Amino acid sequence: MASIDEEITRLEEATTGDDSILCSAAVVNITQKLIAEGIGTFFVVFGGCGSVVVNKMYGSVTFPGICVVWGLIVMVMVYSVGHISGAHFNPAVTITFTVLKHFPWKQMPLYIVAQLLGSILASGVLCLLFNPKPEHFYGTTPVGSAVQSFILEIIISYLLMFVISGVATDSRAIGALAGIAVGSTILLNILIAGPLIFRHASQKSVGMRAQHTSQNASRVWARIPNSSTHPDGLLAGVAEDERPAHTICMSRPLIQVLSASMNPARSIGPAILMHNFKSIWAYILGPIIGTLAGGLTYNLVRYTDKPVREITQSGSFLKSKTRH
Repeated sequence: MASIDEEITRLEEATTGDDSILCSAAVVNITQKLIAEGIGTFFVVFGGCGSVVVNKMYGSVTFPGICVVWGLIVMVMVYSVGHISGAHFNPAVTITFTVLKHFPWKQMPLYIVAQLLGSILASGVLCLLFNPKPEHFYGTTPVGSAVQSFILEIIISYLLMFVISGVATDSRAIGALAGIAVGSTILLNILIAGPLIFRHASQKSVGMRAQHTSQNASRVWARIPNSSTHPDGLLAGVAEDERPAHTICMSRPLIQVLSASMNPARSIGPAILMHNFKSIWAYILGPIIGTLAGGLTYNLVRYTDKPVREITQSGSFLKSKTRH
């Protein structure tokens, strides 16, 4: 009977020159990455857009809550599948990594397809769960002009990719903090670029007696109900003949999440499911241009892979001198 060592040797010789096993391993590897990327994108869109649609329908999340949800869900998924797929979750990030030679070209279209499928599937689940109306659209549409949103997308995507490049491509970075850094950047970007008060106080003969002092105005504002179903404010339901003359009502400002996409997949999924493609180009080209600029800028800043201490010593007067 042949020994175990002889059996192993015979099997190794039989597979010498056969690339089928290696090819199978490569297929399994890329499949695992694509599944991880699709799952990660699914939960990012499901969590983030879910908070948006819940807030639009019920007003229970609030704008700061939406910011926190987006930041947390990205952070959680980075730590969950980042070691498997790299945790792109964003076609713009994948394109930038590919252009900067941090990612293989042949895998780029596969990653983008996985991300789009994850986003579309998440958007479909949200539609099934909440059956949102057109006014509850949880995608991205500009309240101002499309050009304004386009420029804003470039700026915030630039910052996002600059941070991602720092924590993901630089050997000097603290890798354990990557998820926190990226999630915090997304939270900050949405907090800065997201809110827009687009309906200010409007004067109508439907409210209380006009008060022109700032103190009285603040009191009136504080007493206005939160329900957006009563645009007439305090006197909703009061008969016209019972309302005093020369009156004014200050309508409650509505806060929408404007732009702050930074991710074409995040915008494309909801747009497809709810058939709302208004200015979608701004949320596709803007993030791509912004991430490319941010990644290229960081490449210029990061001119070496040496540790910080070596860079400091070699480029300053702190370099130790050898005494003879």
